[in-house]
Amino acid sequence: MIVKIGCIVEGESEVETVPLLIRRIAVNLYPELPIVVPPPIHRPRNKVVKENELEKTVEFVARQIGGQGAIFIILDSDGDCPAELGPALLHRASQARSDLPIAVVIAKNEFEAWFLAAAESLRGRRGLKNDIHPPNDPESIRDAKGWLDKRMENKESYSETTDQPALAALFDMEHARRADSFDKCYRDIVRLLDELRDRTEV
Repeated sequence: MIVKIGCIVEGESEVETVPLLIRRIAVNLYPELPIVVPPPIHRPRNKVVKENELEKTVEFVARQIGGQGAIFIILDSDGDCPAELGPALLHRASQARSDLPIAVVIAKNEFEAWFLAAAESLRGRRGLKNDIHPPNDPESIRDAKGWLDKRMENKESYSETTDQPALAALFDMEHARRADSFDKCYRDIVRLLDELRDRTEV
């Protein structure tokens, strides 16, 4: 039985990046699990958090996966407290579709902070310098994209649409789990996979 994870993302680059991330984790943990991640639904952050809009999008994604599978929602915190915004959005999403496993992940500041946490594993990749080190607190960097941009060689610049998916395929996820929000992301994806696997075995 094929299992599906439908996704809601805020950035264009995450449309490619998030399914890649989910599949990396799934292949590593459960290579026998046939998983499909349809193209994520892309919605601006201010629209996703708006009253009733999240619920409508969750319902749309539920129909996309045929009412069977799980839903994964990921946003940047953009100054909001992840520990407050995440549970609030999860509560709303779960009320909309209580029959489906749902996870909400809020990347503290921005998705790229996770690459900073795993910077050592990205040395010399995608134009990054060979001597980069992770900052002491990667998630405190307010402009992680700019941090990466300044560490590109040969006057190259960081491109979110092309470099984010490429780096997501390369970064060491265990290193990235030093960042609390990625650790939660990893654990939430594993939880969804566990629940879907259990359902296929019933």
